Amino acid sequence: MIFTRTGILRGARQALPLVIGTVPFGLVVGVISDARGLSLAETLLMCALVFAGSAQLLALDLWADPAPVLGAAIAAFAVNIRMAPMGAALAPWLDRLRGWRLWGTLATLVDHSYALAVADQQRGGRDAGYLLGVGACLWLFWMVSVGIGYVMGTMVRLAPGHPLYFTATATFCAILVPLWKGVRRDLLPWLAAGAVALLLWRLGAGPPWPLIAGALAGATLGAALDERRAKGALR
Repeated sequence: MIFTRTGILRGARQALPLVIGTVPFGLVVGVISDARGLSLAETLLMCALVFAGSAQLLALDLWADPAPVLGAAIAAFAVNIRMAPMGAALAPWLDRLRGWRLWGTLATLVDHSYALAVADQQRGGRDAGYLLGVGACLWLFWMVSVGIGYVMGTMVRLAPGHPLYFTATATFCAILVPLWKGVRRDLLPWLAAGAVALLLWRLGAGPPWPLIAGALAGATLGAALDERRAKGALR
């Protein structure tokens, strides 16, 4: 395994086409950040340190005065727990990195950079700088697009209940589409998660507890079904 400047630049170049899909997402985060009362500095600091569009939208959707810091942090953790298996899959590269190379790579790791890095590994790639290059390029354009979105938001104030606030929910619904493999029984954990979350919401539980309870219910049912299938296959 190596880590070179050439690999970083190659990753940055190959990440450029992905910017087309992330810029509109960043614009929405910027507009909603302004509507929620965050300053431009606060918005950019959040994006620089978090760099997770889905988690940021979720936190902004929960934002209130006073801010539910603990609730938003727990909800963001639940959304981003998927990063753990990504790191394990990239261990052949990450395990040999140290210092700024390791922390910079982890800080900019997102779904897009993970997918490109895995594909590069499968082609025999050995340059871990490629992963940092992809992530750094996406991070840079993410900061720019969020900043532009914030400025646009200051020009057009969103009224309470504006359809743009539905973006967070729509984003998570869209994420589910490529995850479904066409097997009907795989829908059961999703339905269970939605039913539990909706039930708690109707009972008056405030955010993010319906989301967390629904996620745990769906994950538990999914794990139980997988274990049942595994036992059936062994027989």
